[in-house]
Amino acid sequence: MYAGAAIAVGLFGHGSPAGVAWLRCLGAAVVLLAWRRPPRAAWRGRRFRLAAAFGVVTAVMNVAFYEALARLPLGTVVALEFAGPVVVAALGSRTRRDLGALVLVAAGVVAIADVRLAGGALGVVFALAAAAAWAGYIVLGKRVAVAGDGIDSLAVGFAAATVVLSPLAAGTGEMWSSPRMLLLGIGVGVLSTVVPYVLDQLVLRRVGQARFAVLLALLPVTAGVTGYALLAQVPSLPEALGTLAVVAGLVLRGRDDGTRTGSVGRDRAEPRY
Repeated sequence: MYAGAAIAVGLFGHGSPAGVAWLRCLGAAVVLLAWRRPPRAAWRGRRFRLAAAFGVVTAVMNVAFYEALARLPLGTVVALEFAGPVVVAALGSRTRRDLGALVLVAAGVVAIADVRLAGGALGVVFALAAAAAWAGYIVLGKRVAVAGDGIDSLAVGFAAATVVLSPLAAGTGEMWSSPRMLLLGIGVGVLSTVVPYVLDQLVLRRVGQARFAVLLALLPVTAGVTGYALLAQVPSLPEALGTLAVVAGLVLRGRDDGTRTGSVGRDRAEPRY
């Protein structure tokens, strides 16, 4: 995921952020369709409508995130975007322990992100739009996962999103004239979409959407650990304290029995993939 983000930022100089996000969607759709080859039933009726809605919401989330990233510091965008999962987790909470865990996680992410609201109101609007779309991704992703055809629906959804958002292809600019840049764009789709979103589907089959929303707090923590281990980026005291707060919140939230968040019945079934 982080390797894909680094490649995407490098492509911003050759196309618009929205155009790079569309190319990421196209790359993911091509790879998923070649891999899964969804049956005809996946392209019909309610199953198709759910997959298409999920794909479009996810693609919009990525477009908004890239547009925010072009205007605001990464830490600010991460902190603002995380409002989406926090809201989903809060709505799924039932006890004081849950709410305490959410407070720890939210405070930890803000500390890690080193929030600085600089760069313009439009960047904040895009970041909040990404947060709303992220919440939609979790809710719709759970429905897709428990439908029993999650990865096939990913393929169908991203194909639909590629078509719906095709006007954004105008922002891909000079990338079409360079096989190398096109290959990098497809690589972003594989690294930042195919691999993590397939794994999300497998996780959502086992846990409820509220717990999954809290688990997403591992993303900024993982980024910090990776930066320290591979890039010798020593975290500041607020970042270190934020990491500990997130871990504590995840441990506290993860102690539930799995019944309050809806992970029962088919949710617990082993995936077919």
